[in-house]
Amino acid sequence: MAPYAPGFHTSLIDLGYAESYAERMMQLVSHVNRWMMEAGLGPDDLTAQVADRFLATRRTQGHRVWISPAAMRPLLDHLRDIGVAPEPLAEEPPITELGRLLDEYRTYLIEERGLMPNTVEHYLTPARSFLSVCSGTKGLALEDLTAAEVTAFVVRETRGRHTGWAQWIVTGVRSLLRFLHVSGKIAGPLAQAVPPVAGWRLSALPKALEPSQVDRLLASCDQATSVGLRDFAILTTLLRLGLRAGEVAALKLSDIDWRHGEIVIHGKANRAERLPLPTDVGQAVVAWLQRRCRPGSAAQVFTRVHAPHHGLTTAGVSNVVRAACVRAGLPPVGSHRLRHTVATQMLRSGAGLAEIGQVLRHRSSGATAIYAKVDRVSLSVLARPWPGDVV
Repeated sequence: MAPYAPGFHTSLIDLGYAESYAERMMQLVSHVNRWMMEAGLGPDDLTAQVADRFLATRRTQGHRVWISPAAMRPLLDHLRDIGVAPEPLAEEPPITELGRLLDEYRTYLIEERGLMPNTVEHYLTPARSFLSVCSGTKGLALEDLTAAEVTAFVVRETRGRHTGWAQWIVTGVRSLLRFLHVSGKIAGPLAQAVPPVAGWRLSALPKALEPSQVDRLLASCDQATSVGLRDFAILTTLLRLGLRAGEVAALKLSDIDWRHGEIVIHGKANRAERLPLPTDVGQAVVAWLQRRCRPGSAAQVFTRVHAPHHGLTTAGVSNVVRAACVRAGLPPVGSHRLRHTVATQMLRSGAGLAEIGQVLRHRSSGATAIYAKVDRVSLSVLARPWPGDVV
């Protein structure tokens, strides 16, 4: 283990662990080294099962600390990252006809449709339910699938459910049936047999925060702390650029062109778009980057404050928004509410729908049309007087 010990120590510091923690981990590495030499094992033999045997030895020797699998995880992860220790062997489920078809569908959604992993899983759930119903004792009987069976499944799955749930089922089943048709697994375009969901398009108003609430949200971040600087930078990015939570989480240091004042956003359908970087967003990000621990330890812009300093996930960005709402005394909202806030504020400032669509990077004008209903003052001139009203 001696050749790998210095690199392991450096990796722990890069991940934000304290020097005292790193030193204690090095003592554990020394014990691992002695045990493996006595057992005639090398670093390339250090699997999860071998690690369990070592931990069992520590327990029998009376050790009270570093005796759980979590104690060995940092070392195993480091050795795997540098290609020394073997990767864990995952127990693969038996390959079934249903599993193969779902794998093909997953590949289609990623490569042909350009969907993000989270969206792919969103589509796979109703697809799995539908195909499970199609499975019989003789396997999938897709060639015998009828429009009546498709309609019956959708009606059964959506009965008594709210509109959002029903639309999720309908969208997922239609997408699956289109894939089955274009791949030649069913003869006819059965997607047309999926009944529509009763619901008025654009019926709801997009909800936005008021300017005073935005101020309270930003003021809730204590910029004297690392957490406050990071949260302030995230909120400023969301409120100025109208990004989605996943787009903020995906931001990398290489995406920011400081010299030209631009930022690259990795959005839906694997699209990369270059936007101007507002001054206040750049200042907030710089303040965070200068403060965060080990600035070069992660490629992502926004990371965990506490070790290990891995990049934030989409859920992590959403949690930052909710935590800020709690601190500000506001009802918790998701990060998408801030995207609606950007559009609403632009509309109230006189921006047109085309400009809002460009900022939000909508692919169709229909996605932006819902914000037309927010400007009630402008809409009032279009309203005809009620018959019989006194003018």
